[in-house]
Amino acid sequence: MHIVTTHKGADFDALASVVCANLLYPDVVTVLPATLNPNVRAFLTLHRGLFDFCTPEKINLDAVDKLTVVDTNRWDRMDRMDPLREKQGLEIILFDHHGNTGNITPAWQCSEEMGANITLMLRYLKLRQKTITPIQASLFLAVLYEYTGNLTFPSTKAEDAHAAGFLLENGADLKILDAFINPVYGPKQKDVLFRMLKEAERTTLGGYTVSINRIRVHGYIGNLAVVVQMYRQILNVDAAFGVFDLKGDRCLVIGRSNTNKINVASIMRHIGGGGHSGAGSAMLKSAAAKSVGERICMLIGDAHRSGTRIQDLMSSPVLTLSSKMTMQRAGIILRESGCHGAPVCENGKLVGILSVRDFDKTNKKNHLKQPVKAFMSTNVVTISKNESPGHAVYLMVKNDIGRLPVVDSGRVVGIFSRSDAMADFYGMCPVGRKLSTGCSQNEITLTP
Repeated sequence: MHIVTTHKGADFDALASVVCANLLYPDVVTVLPATLNPNVRAFLTLHRGLFDFCTPEKINLDAVDKLTVVDTNRWDRMDRMDPLREKQGLEIILFDHHGNTGNITPAWQCSEEMGANITLMLRYLKLRQKTITPIQASLFLAVLYEYTGNLTFPSTKAEDAHAAGFLLENGADLKILDAFINPVYGPKQKDVLFRMLKEAERTTLGGYTVSINRIRVHGYIGNLAVVVQMYRQILNVDAAFGVFDLKGDRCLVIGRSNTNKINVASIMRHIGGGGHSGAGSAMLKSAAAKSVGERICMLIGDAHRSGTRIQDLMSSPVLTLSSKMTMQRAGIILRESGCHGAPVCENGKLVGILSVRDFDKTNKKNHLKQPVKAFMSTNVVTISKNESPGHAVYLMVKNDIGRLPVVDSGRVVGIFSRSDAMADFYGMCPVGRKLSTGCSQNEITLTP
């Protein structure tokens, strides 16, 4: 079985991309996540007979041997697809326009920054000379206009404009775009905007003006993204973030930016959401939202404080352990290397991490003769080489860990530790540093 799916809380770009995947791969089964953007859910209710979708619980994942992923590049953003993550022989195809590093390793991918993901999909639709109907062209054009702000957002590329022309040539009807994408701005939205403007505050970060506004909303109010965009325009700030406390201990964060120097998608990914450089959102627990304003400020400030990336600070190459070696052998290696811990790999792929704490579990003599995989931690927190040191510190504090494996395309390329973070914060980062293990000598003493 060949299935196509997208991220949880699927928006219109995700919906259009899975529809386009059906045109590219006629045998594909479309699987939509259980959670959909409210506008998408309303659209599907109105156009139920035009599209054929199913939900994850109706799919026998054991029968899936081919997976196409659109509009995301992370496993954790998809709905109930984790069983496929370790499936042997699974062929993965990926289309993603966000331009960031993910943790899905595809056999083939089209992954580059673009105003809308549908633009990437249309590139291959044109190459294969596939026929599209006027209603499909109208949906694709509506999505393209929405996600590029009618081709005005900073994230818009020339190819987005060419794609719009292609869709008009294929019968896209500008008059019916509102039937697909209809950003309602009524009394409820006006009330939210008025209350936001009453409490509006501006701050300057890295030479750019930013406004972060937290407000409680009562009952369902759609199109809050429209409110945030209008709020940003009225205040004439470079970026605006609305933090909306919702019913049921939930909080919706929406961001809009008119400069590539404040990448909203990157900020939202760090707090559990997504988007693109000019627009993004995240859904949080209300408790987590209490400090979201400070977190956003820190992320923006960190981006402008320094252009340093993890790859500039990490230790490389990396000492790794085999999951099959004995704990005794692993202890000897760590002791001789002077390390508190090391990544555990199988066939070059990260499968766990072994630290000095894990040796506390070896309370019987025969434990030291057992393999590392019996004691290692498998819930490994990793980081991309392109992330910022500030985000690395956030992950280490949040998860109470002292080091992060740096992963690129599924392989460990470095280690980032607390000492690396301190070196960066206090201006002691040597240029072009390369260490053999990423650990200082004589850190620990192990007695296997």
